[in-house]
Amino acid sequence: MTPIFVALDTQDVHRAAAIARDVSGVAAGVKLGLEFFCANGDEGVIRIAEHGTQVFLDLKLHDIPNTVEKAVHALAHLQPAILTVHAAGGRAMMAAAKAAAPPQTKVVGVTVLTSLDQADLSSIGVEGSPESQVERLAALAREAGLDGIVCSGAEVAAVRASWPDGFLVVPGVRPASFDAGDQKRIVTPHEALSDGASALVVGRPITQAVNPRRAIMDIAASLEQTPA
Repeated sequence: MTPIFVALDTQDVHRAAAIARDVSGVAAGVKLGLEFFCANGDEGVIRIAEHGTQVFLDLKLHDIPNTVEKAVHALAHLQPAILTVHAAGGRAMMAAAKAAAPPQTKVVGVTVLTSLDQADLSSIGVEGSPESQVERLAALAREAGLDGIVCSGAEVAAVRASWPDGFLVVPGVRPASFDAGDQKRIVTPHEALSDGASALVVGRPITQAVNPRRAIMDIAASLEQTPA
């Protein structure tokens, strides 16, 4: 079993189910985000889970603590393996999310989206580098009792050093030969894992492949290779 969660960024439940079936037993699970959830809701999540794969529910909840707590309660019956909230929602919000989650669900705080760079942060009033913002929010998430965070591969080594037992999710991962797309702070799967990632999120390099199962197996093989 690899540490890879396959991002099923689609509204098409039939296509998502087909990929979930293809990667079952090879991937750690599949990641379902806002696009899928808004189109298919609870029933879509349940259908994907029927293929025996863990579900990473990436909804990035961000609201006042009471609202997030109730939202997590409403999602609890889906039994997600991982659930995301925005760390920028603050300590109280994150603590409320964790308290409301099922015991087996890892609640992780999204720090700085991998589509943002320093210029983007500056434009919304966040001073300093993405690295410093990630480290600040990671410390807050840890204080709030979350299981870990989501950060780019550029920051994962620093967070791992300060949070040895944290569950660190690295999205925006791309094999060296694949186009970066809309991601700005990316690394290869091998780099992310070597720097301390607990789980990797890979989307298009797998879902756009002719054979998704073969694609994930190729990425898994690259994780075992020693760089020259």
